[in-house]
Amino acid sequence: MWRPLNKLFFWGIFSSLTLQKAALDCDMTRTNKLLSPSLDSETKVVLRGQNVSLICSNQNKSLRITYVLFRHEKHLRTHDGKGEPMIFNLSISEAHELGPYKCKAQVSNCSVIKYSREFNFTFVDPVITPVLNIHVINIETDRHIILRCISFNGSLPITYTFFEKDIAISQPISKHVREPAELNITKNNTGEGEEYRCKAKNKLPDHERYSQPVFINPPPGGDSCPFCLQLLLPGLLLVLIVIIPILAFWILPKYKARKAMREKAPRNYGNTAMEVGIYANICENQAVKESVPGSEPRQCVPTAQDGTGHSHEIHYATPVFQEVAPGVHEVYDYKTGYVYSELIL
Repeated sequence: MWRPLNKLFFWGIFSSLTLQKAALDCDMTRTNKLLSPSLDSETKVVLRGQNVSLICSNQNKSLRITYVLFRHEKHLRTHDGKGEPMIFNLSISEAHELGPYKCKAQVSNCSVIKYSREFNFTFVDPVITPVLNIHVINIETDRHIILRCISFNGSLPITYTFFEKDIAISQPISKHVREPAELNITKNNTGEGEEYRCKAKNKLPDHERYSQPVFINPPPGGDSCPFCLQLLLPGLLLVLIVIIPILAFWILPKYKARKAMREKAPRNYGNTAMEVGIYANICENQAVKESVPGSEPRQCVPTAQDGTGHSHEIHYATPVFQEVAPGVHEVYDYKTGYVYSELIL
């Protein structure tokens, strides 16, 4: 009879020791300070329909831990592991799938539970190819260049960077409103063409976009030496200073001589009416009609009829020429090339 009682006694002692050992393990877990798990992802910004991975991990590598993933209060998945993080693969397509997410870590066969902080995703629209506009102002030997870059689509903020060929010439310029980023630069006119472009990116990784390159042609006229004109101007001024007095001393005497000859030349007064009309020798007609035998012929007087029908008598004088010393009474007209001489009637 005592033998069954002894077995029952020893069984009770063994069960008590097992429970004490399990309790001791939980106490050791508390002593090891099981920390709250961390919940993270490679990116917080996603496109619609993008596949993402959430990683839940704990710093304690010696315990076997059960990880449970929640969205809001909804249980999604459960994984067991020891010393390694748990990876939960998801697809984000709707707004309610952005979060918040939370991870629970629980030691197996123990009531110790720890929760991670909440984690949320954000939808981001990718930027499109930006547009680069350039305005150039040429000022003497310098060139003032205004660069403006804007992407008309994509979630804000957008960061812009300007490049000359493949070299960045500006710090990243962040815009929280839909407006172009602007860069002002001043350079010397080298007479060579230049190439510019810009880059636009937002929080979405690996989705930056570059504008089409924009070329700036050399200044008009193809002047490859901007300082040549400044070097030539003093020489040109010196030449003008030498030539102007020479021309003045050479032209002035000729001008005075021509003016003196013009004053001595006979003037054709514009008030004298030109005699225009029909000339007729009425002497012959009268001689035929009124000739009387034995009488002396009458002196013929030519007449002229003007445009109004009136007749006028014209008297002619017979010039007498005599030889004189050349150049005494002569005047040369440089405009017409004629030589005028004094006529004595």
